[in-house]
Amino acid sequence: MASDTPIPQPNWEDRREFYRITVPLPICLQPESDTAEGTLIQRSVNISAGGIGVTLNQTFGVNAILSCTLLLPGKMLFKASLEVLRVDPITYPLNTYRLHGRFIRMANADRELLIRHIIQFQREHLNKHYSA
Repeated sequence: MASDTPIPQPNWEDRREFYRITVPLPICLQPESDTAEGTLIQRSVNISAGGIGVTLNQTFGVNAILSCTLLLPGKMLFKASLEVLRVDPITYPLNTYRLHGRFIRMANADRELLIRHIIQFQREHLNKHYSA
């Protein structure tokens, strides 16, 4: 039986190009101009093939270009450029910020590598939470 009620369309926030997952990963974010080797710190990272969201104890300016280094499973270092889209202060703890950024100038091979890892993270999450 057909319904005359139109199907609601998802809003723009629901139309992400890539799947996102939050996983703990060692990460280092620093200005692209900083050539010193930064320290990888384990953080909860909301990651997709398009960008990341991460909570930090330092702030970066909107539109800043950062060097993003992630340590993926198998001790694989993944490096990419990240454009800061938004930085939101968090009230507690003090001097904490939520950074939202998108990957820029990323080669297709690097994006595919990241997608494979994200799919593996998702597979592990599903097996851990939904296996009998």
